[in-house]
Amino acid sequence: MKAMMLDDSEASDAELIGRARGGDRGAFGKLVERHYGFVYRAAYRWCGRKADAEDIAQDVCVRLGRAVRDYQGNGAFTTWLYAMTLNASRDMMRKRARDAAKTDAYGAYASIAGEAPTDDPAEALWAAVRMLPDKQRDAVLLVYGEGLNHASAAEVMAISETTVSWHIHEAKKRLKVLMRSAGEV
Repeated sequence: MKAMMLDDSEASDAELIGRARGGDRGAFGKLVERHYGFVYRAAYRWCGRKADAEDIAQDVCVRLGRAVRDYQGNGAFTTWLYAMTLNASRDMMRKRARDAAKTDAYGAYASIAGEAPTDDPAEALWAAVRMLPDKQRDAVLLVYGEGLNHASAAEVMAISETTVSWHIHEAKKRLKVLMRSAGEV
């Protein structure tokens, strides 16, 4: 009975997950509310567009409703949630690539895909990061965008810590080339 009287803001993620699994919509809502900013920020770092980040965050929240039952609690909830966010981001980018290919086939791609260039060096760097191969991009976003250490990034990416370090090293080399060609370095 005492657990029922706990304010949701004081409840741990584990308690909220347990209650959400039992059908408590309020607990699920609190869990989403607590972590929405984290999901949105991660999605934005991945895609670089506010509208897409909002779509990804909403998609993650919908997926979370079904997936919360599968969460085993073996690692941190945020690590699991981050992996879910990366998967949703990748899904959106794959869908965008398919849609762009269809549009290109009709000759209209150039008129709808143009993005305004930016004078902000930080945004130019993040745009270059988004051009990296998947694993390198993920490693950079996790370590530099989210501030995770290499061990935590390795857990999210399901690879070894040394592999994360290698991806970071390779990404830095590619970013130097990309930024030089863009006239940023």
